[in-house]
Amino acid sequence: MIDPFTWLAGWIQENWLIPILYRFGWMEWEDTSFLWAMFAIYGVLQVVLNLAICMPLERFWPLRTWENRDNVTMDVVYTLIARIGIFPLVTFFGFYEIQTWMNGVLTDHGYIPPTLESTFPTLMDWPVATFFLYAVILDFADYWRHRLSHVFAWWYGLHALHHAQTQMTFWSDDRNHLVDDVISYVWAIAVGLLIGVPPLQFPLLILVLRLVESLSHANTRVGFGWLGERLLVSPQFHRVHHGLRSAGRNSCNYGSVFPWWDMILRTANFSHSVVETGDPKAEAALVSGGWLAQQAAGLRLSWRLATRRWRRAGAAVRPAPRHG
Repeated sequence: MIDPFTWLAGWIQENWLIPILYRFGWMEWEDTSFLWAMFAIYGVLQVVLNLAICMPLERFWPLRTWENRDNVTMDVVYTLIARIGIFPLVTFFGFYEIQTWMNGVLTDHGYIPPTLESTFPTLMDWPVATFFLYAVILDFADYWRHRLSHVFAWWYGLHALHHAQTQMTFWSDDRNHLVDDVISYVWAIAVGLLIGVPPLQFPLLILVLRLVESLSHANTRVGFGWLGERLLVSPQFHRVHHGLRSAGRNSCNYGSVFPWWDMILRTANFSHSVVETGDPKAEAALVSGGWLAQQAAGLRLSWRLATRRWRRAGAAVRPAPRHG
């Protein structure tokens, strides 16, 4: 008996994808289009799981309430684009094609890329443990990506779009600048290739990690307890990162899924006092503009922060105006 996900993926492939591929002369993608459809369905499933887990938490145990939720509505748009559109496109096609090409080139030169299983053969008998280790390594890499996005001014100009949200909910996880998203996916793909994540596991890993990230953005008073929030990033732990005083370089709690890296590297703050979120210096377009306006505002801020030193240096050497 065919499971409903497989049937639905086949229906999407036959009725939507194959006609599009044929129309543009891309029939070489026919075999992989079914898998793309499967991962797109997983993206929809992820949104459904986010709703099932996070919406009751925000509905019955909210930390903040707002009469006007227009900013939250825009975050929903970001989520649908990222989880259903960009997610399967990048995580499957990008990773699958790059890894296939790279492995072919390396193999032709007599080099077989290592994987965790080939490096530690014992792991071949422990697929769940291997999956968990891949998740831990990817999360550690993401800790540094996130931390660096607060170090480099031009990068924070892009990342500021994520921090500008004053009505943070579980939808806010995907509220990112397009360029910042590209950097994040390239970063994750590079690390995945380096440690030899199997092509079909990579999208599932990203899906699971992003599910926890969405929960960490939830607008809820429900916590994980003293021990729980030291095992998994909780909404309270991540809310400190989004607090008004944590914008720019004055931040903490960079971990996306596991708080261990913040604890080890002394960037952890387990305070539960943060309620208000946002970046006080963010222009209005970053906070409440439409998608295009927010993307443009992020680029402007990134450029302004990147060229700040040059403009200050130019102002310092510019001769003072003469009077009289």
